[in-house]
Amino acid sequence: MTTAKNTICLWYDTDAEAAARFYATVFPDSSVGAVHRAPADYPSGKAGDVLTVQFTVAGIPCLGLNGGPTFQHNEAFSFQIATDDQEETDRYWNAIVGNGGQESACGWCKDRWGVSWQITPRVLTEALAAGGDEAGRAFAAMMGMTKIDVAAIEAARRG
Repeated sequence: MTTAKNTICLWYDTDAEAAARFYATVFPDSSVGAVHRAPADYPSGKAGDVLTVQFTVAGIPCLGLNGGPTFQHNEAFSFQIATDDQEETDRYWNAIVGNGGQESACGWCKDRWGVSWQITPRVLTEALAAGGDEAGRAFAAMMGMTKIDVAAIEAARRG
């Protein structure tokens, strides 16, 4: 993996490699690259501990940093994954929530490391982009959902 000019850096306590490997099994166009280990003992770890992990999530280059417990993930950063249908939506949602994650509202969930994900069917994005009454109906339907229900969004679009 070549180093991209711009890379998203995600801070983990100690599980950057486990997170990267999980993402690589869930999302297409995802992989784990170089794993860099500490060459010597340091205040919060030992020689050989994983310091950083290069990985890609759905085509986006990332760097996982094992920085300790000082900083936690929050909703100010999220990955938004566009899905084509309910099956794909369910697959990603269930992988994240079913492996120690938690549901939130309007298509948002968190993985077990606290990283936020928006699992967003394209039909919802298209409905909101359409504007007018169609967007209003789709938005109102979405507001009552945790995982997005594609059929309900399609019905709302039609009115």
